[in-house]
Amino acid sequence: MTSLRKLGSSDLEVFPLALGGNVFGWTADQDASFAVLDAYTAAGGNFLDTADSYSAWVDGNSGGESETVIGKWLASRGNRGDVVLATKVSQHPEYPGLSAANIKAAADASLRRLGADHIDLYYTHFDKPEVPVEEIIGALDELVKAGKVRHIAASNISAERLAESLAFSDREGLARYVALQPHYNLVSRDTYEGEPRDLAERAGLAAVPYYALASGFLTGKYRPGAAVDSPRAGGAAKHLESERGRRVLAVLDEIAEAHDAPVATVALAWLAAQPTVAAPIASARTVEQLPALLGVAELSLTEGEVGRLTEASA
Repeated sequence: MTSLRKLGSSDLEVFPLALGGNVFGWTADQDASFAVLDAYTAAGGNFLDTADSYSAWVDGNSGGESETVIGKWLASRGNRGDVVLATKVSQHPEYPGLSAANIKAAADASLRRLGADHIDLYYTHFDKPEVPVEEIIGALDELVKAGKVRHIAASNISAERLAESLAFSDREGLARYVALQPHYNLVSRDTYEGEPRDLAERAGLAAVPYYALASGFLTGKYRPGAAVDSPRAGGAAKHLESERGRRVLAVLDEIAEAHDAPVATVALAWLAAQPTVAAPIASARTVEQLPALLGVAELSLTEGEVGRLTEASA
């Protein structure tokens, strides 16, 4: 059985791949979403990542569709206690920002959609520098004290604001961030490495990277002359135009062949081997896409292989 990983300083233990919920209610309808969720948990997965704003960007959607799908699935399977549930606040069209009142109202709305009495990991989705960290942490601490949230985390936040937040929590004895969700992968390293990662290490925070597969580029399906039918194809294909992108793909191909593993599994395994990383996030629209993601739990790269990928992606 796959070993679970401790999430930072929290008491949460998570599967080494977080299942991204951004596709639920978007490119995966309810039946497809249920099938993916069933297959992920059947394989030992227990870490679901969503946000209250998923998928407000789709015509006809208003935000909260992903939480609603997950909530219906949890109710139908009766397995809330087996799942570590993460969601986020600040981007829902009806609950924008990080004022204290909004954080609390958005949390209640998320709990209603999820059909749950608590959220295991509650992220500030995008920091709002105009709101004092004292107000944000104070509101999150109230949610923790009320039992509505177990642990708090941050995504898309500067190292300076993160340090301010941690210092305030420590000084006042309030809830403290236990995890960070950065944009981080083999073709986007400067979005996390450096001061954000150094601070996470010093503070004992776990990283749960998003865009772990660079919008699909690191699955290996994007090749010169190949057309890919995906809403994210444009963003992924641009990496083919860079020398680094082509270099990374070449080394991924070699290591994948050596392990008889999918390219995506190797890319995720590199990420999972990085300091502070507890579990990369990746999403699947279909059950068929899952094995390449789940494989990260079993694939251990050698030190030399990690080094080759690190060098290729520099």
